[in-house]
Amino acid sequence: MSLNSAFSMRSWLNGGAHFMIFGVTAAVERPELWRYALLAMAAVSLAAWAGNYRRLRRIADTPPSKIASAAQGYVEIGGRCNADAAPLSAPLSDTTCLWYQYEIHEQSGNDEWTLRDAGTSDAPFVITDATGHCEINPVGAEVMTNHEKVWSVGKERYTERLLLPQERVYALGEFVTVGGADSTLDAHADTAKKLAEWKQDQATLLKRYDLNNDGKVDLQEWELARHQARREVDAAHRLILASEGTHTLRKPHDGRLYLLSNYLPDRLHKKYTRWAWAHAIFCVGACAAAAVLFSRAPL
Repeated sequence: MSLNSAFSMRSWLNGGAHFMIFGVTAAVERPELWRYALLAMAAVSLAAWAGNYRRLRRIADTPPSKIASAAQGYVEIGGRCNADAAPLSAPLSDTTCLWYQYEIHEQSGNDEWTLRDAGTSDAPFVITDATGHCEINPVGAEVMTNHEKVWSVGKERYTERLLLPQERVYALGEFVTVGGADSTLDAHADTAKKLAEWKQDQATLLKRYDLNNDGKVDLQEWELARHQARREVDAAHRLILASEGTHTLRKPHDGRLYLLSNYLPDRLHKKYTRWAWAHAIFCVGACAAAAVLFSRAPL
């Protein structure tokens, strides 16, 4: 998810799109358009209710896991941000952080705000719980943080959102472990891959396995190369299985919610519940108001 879409997603979920519809309709100054504006706002609220409810269910239905024992796939984990990693510096405030988003809006002569610059960090960071470490890849994540600051200087308005070192982070996404005892390895496929690589370097292949110096690798010599490749693959696999493994959390490939937040799950659950109810009530109210305006419209 890009920075702009991340900010837009958050605005859409909490009702920010209604202000845009309201502002446009008010600027046009045509009273008959309000019934259509109300229907548009009702549609936005319906979609926002569905989005909030979907997030609510993902949080409620995904049980928490410890990093060391988390299953491969879609999981909920939590931990404290590792301060030992190389920290970032937020572009606007120069605050030391592990992740940032920012927007710069500029006010025009007619008092409208236009997006002038925006950005987001994509550097991975590490969270740690009592059982282990997990690298968080923030690319594509929807981030909820209470470190949000908005301020203005002259005709420019700045927005900055951060995740800070040492704070706790709740994460919902695709958990993948590379290496370790649970690794899924295919010796046959890896041997074939190694042999294919050796074939690309014919000079080295002949030097190692052309034992009768006839300028080619015959079937008997190729069988020797195959056995050697298998031995090297088996040795590499033993090292992988003996290693601790590197845990990574990333955006799910199937499009499921990828969420990072410094709010605890109970707090997130309450926020999404509150927004879902607010949009449901607004949707019903806007539909009722639009029906009244349509009933009063001249035939």
